[in-house]
Amino acid sequence: MNLLKRLSRVRWLSSLVFLIILFTVTGIINPTFFSYENIISAFNSSVVFTLLAAGIAFVIMTGEIDVSIGATMGLSAAIAGTIAQRGGSIAEMLLYAAVLGIAVGIINGVGVAIIKVPSLIFTLGIMGIVRGLVYVYSGGRTVENFAGDFTNLGSKTIFGDITIYYSIVVVVIIAGHLILTRTRSGKNFIAVGDNIGGATLIGIPVVWTKVLAYILSGIFAAVAGVAFASKYGQVNIVAGSGYEMSAIAACVLGGVSLSGGLGSLLGAGIGAVIMSTIGRLLVFIGLSSDFDNTIKGIMLITIVVTDALMHTRSVEKARRARLAARASSHNDVKVDSADEK
Repeated sequence: MNLLKRLSRVRWLSSLVFLIILFTVTGIINPTFFSYENIISAFNSSVVFTLLAAGIAFVIMTGEIDVSIGATMGLSAAIAGTIAQRGGSIAEMLLYAAVLGIAVGIINGVGVAIIKVPSLIFTLGIMGIVRGLVYVYSGGRTVENFAGDFTNLGSKTIFGDITIYYSIVVVVIIAGHLILTRTRSGKNFIAVGDNIGGATLIGIPVVWTKVLAYILSGIFAAVAGVAFASKYGQVNIVAGSGYEMSAIAACVLGGVSLSGGLGSLLGAGIGAVIMSTIGRLLVFIGLSSDFDNTIKGIMLITIVVTDALMHTRSVEKARRARLAARASSHNDVKVDSADEK
């Protein structure tokens, strides 16, 4: 019984159960889905969403939001595409991606953590600026005709048909999870999102933690842009548009609370698999993939409302517990006074 209670508190397990149920229902409706190739493809195709979800998870855990990740991904993809056109190396692409991600992250972090602009408003402005830079950089044209083996790299496998990209992403997610749960610096993200006042009192560098969260979000988004360019072989001017919604939904679906202070990268990764395979699952159950965005929107609203209700219930429960403790303490004082008389 105690084991079941502990497992029920692990938020990412519920998203894993939901993923299994989703695959099972799809397989029952269309048995052809139940093949190793289809299952493993669902994971391999989630690389971009997983990177975006993992990055923004750091920000959401601190109680903030970052809607500029889709634009950052688009600009990074365009830069990677132009490097690929002249046969440049993936190391060069990743270097430029890291610089871009750090730059955008620092700007977002300073605006939100230091200047104190609401994160939704500030990152929305940055999204517009970066999206404009995509147009300027690409000249309003699709970046294509990549040279070399860049577009084939994403489909290369290591073992069991698992691609190189997804294998790397899994290692990054596991490493990030261990850092968040086993190190003091990692636990700061959760502490800041859970109680920013309490985190300040015990000496946690709140401002730096939020800035670092935005830097990580920017880096992950920019690296996702490199993976995007490699996967699709071309980058148009609206690449990454709307991806921030799916990344946020993936996080919340994976147990990352929008109120901050709860969640894990494992949950974000599982949620990303769910969000990235909805279109594929729709085809298998006989529906048009045109419903993809509609269903993602419905899921986002549903899980956000559920998360808000759970947060409100948690706050109310904590408030009642505090009132009960105060009432009990007050009664004890009265009893002690009566005994002395």
